[in-house]
Amino acid sequence: MFTYKRPISPIRISAFILFVSLGVITSAAGSGKDQGHGVRYQTVADYIHDIIEADRTLYTTHVVDRMQETGTAIASEGWRERNALPLPAQMLLLSGERVKENGRGLHYRLASLWPIYKKNGPANDFERNGLQAVQQNPDEPYTSLITQGDESRFMAIYADLAVSKSCVNCHNRHLLSPKRDHKLGDVMGGIIISFPVKQ
Repeated sequence: MFTYKRPISPIRISAFILFVSLGVITSAAGSGKDQGHGVRYQTVADYIHDIIEADRTLYTTHVVDRMQETGTAIASEGWRERNALPLPAQMLLLSGERVKENGRGLHYRLASLWPIYKKNGPANDFERNGLQAVQQNPDEPYTSLITQGDESRFMAIYADLAVSKSCVNCHNRHLLSPKRDHKLGDVMGGIIISFPVKQ
């Protein structure tokens, strides 16, 4: 007998992959550091980045662009007040805040050398150098193992590309934007990922 089962949503798939990735982080950090036992830290960061990038690209193209093209809904910086969709960058930042609240130590956010708001600029020399590096070479993440006090964190910065017209238009038209000549495919900033590791 055929039984209908609700299809698995992309969000559930992403959550499962992220859960597995976090398990890999624990395994790699606990047993092998980054020397060939278990999974390399950069590989784990690559997995996390792939999930973030896929979710953002799909949200941008299949939700925001599609809803705006059909006139069903708009995406707006003031989405709460306007009963609109969050902009893709806002969705990524909101997701990063939610993950940080879980307390597992995984952090990610968007940053840019030309942020519309200062809080989205580089927070330190590592981030500034990394954003400059991925601007020059977008195919290679900028990575480092950083130790502060008793905590060591693996940090990686990946180039953030303008994947849709909504990204380009927002930055080029915003009154506070310091750079207004972005084009599709340009590096607009970086996705910064970090998580704790055990040495």
